[in-house]
Amino acid sequence: MKKVAIVGAGISGLYLANELNKNTEIDYKIFEKKDYLNLNEGYGIQLSVNSINLLNKVGFKNISASDVYYPTKVNFFQAKNIKKICEIDLKQFNNVNDRYTTLKRSTLIKFLIGNIPEEKIQFKADIQNIEYNEKIKISWSNKNESFDYIVIADGVFSKLKSQISNNHLNPIFNGNIALRANLIQHEKDNISVYMGSNFHYVTYPVNQKLEYNFVAIIKKKLTTKEIENKNILNSETFIKSLKDFISQNSIINLESLANIKCFPVFVSTELPTLKYQNTYLSGDALFAFPPSFAQGASQSIETANGILENITNSNSIYKDKISKILLVNKRSKLNHFAFHLTNPIIILIRNIVLKFLSKNKKFLESYLGKIYRN
Repeated sequence: MKKVAIVGAGISGLYLANELNKNTEIDYKIFEKKDYLNLNEGYGIQLSVNSINLLNKVGFKNISASDVYYPTKVNFFQAKNIKKICEIDLKQFNNVNDRYTTLKRSTLIKFLIGNIPEEKIQFKADIQNIEYNEKIKISWSNKNESFDYIVIADGVFSKLKSQISNNHLNPIFNGNIALRANLIQHEKDNISVYMGSNFHYVTYPVNQKLEYNFVAIIKKKLTTKEIENKNILNSETFIKSLKDFISQNSIINLESLANIKCFPVFVSTELPTLKYQNTYLSGDALFAFPPSFAQGASQSIETANGILENITNSNSIYKDKISKILLVNKRSKLNHFAFHLTNPIIILIRNIVLKFLSKNKKFLESYLGKIYRN
């Protein structure tokens, strides 16, 4: 029987474990350094049709409809006056059983972990070392165990990545702050993107219970001390400075925001090359995107599926997923650039182009269909 070690109980690791549950010829164990998983966090994620198709294969289609939302459009607005520019119909990328979906991240985590036997997860397991011989030996807390495969999915600041990759790559701060919150009162029933000078923000429902997600990406210079100190980033003074900036440059009632948290945006610059066989990176440990295409969670699931296919069928789908990551990264950067324009003339041109492209099915199939569906 093959044995698989999964490091990290995030979306990618838990999805892979759900798939491995169905294979009687593979055993696995999840190593999570935290004491427990937060199943109450209310921040949202978006899942495109590809990832929903994969999740449905492990039972996600049976989740209560009240716990998710199926947006039909993405609306684009000018932040300063809430003037609508255009909209994109998301239904064109759906199929009969799989639809573009928004939900709380904790809802997905709760579903995924609910299918995993308790004995398969080792909490408070901070991996100290990995040794490669005939087997892969993992050491933690004066314990060790050997496996045939290891999947490292422990986040953007993975400590283990340097041990197994030829090129030591640290994520870099991309000069932006993400302000994430729950939106208490809101009238929009789809995904709405509000574009301003050096910032944009996005709102969308996360379930059928009138709960909404809010995330703003704001260009902001930070000192090293500010980047490293979470207390500074989430202080009342710092959060107020960001809210004041948004208020001065847009029309939104920020009094409706709750549970506000801020964090610097770290992104990957290139893909790591791995030293050893039977070793995989997944999720943000593999590659962290700029948050302007809402593909982080979906790509975590798709990459984990590629790893599954590589382990069980020895095919090249994992390499295919790596190629797609590079494409998503390029489009995330392009979106970020377009959303943050400052020159009024360039903004006018952007809005005209968006109106045209949002109705061009050939462009939409190429730009979005290849990511969402293929």
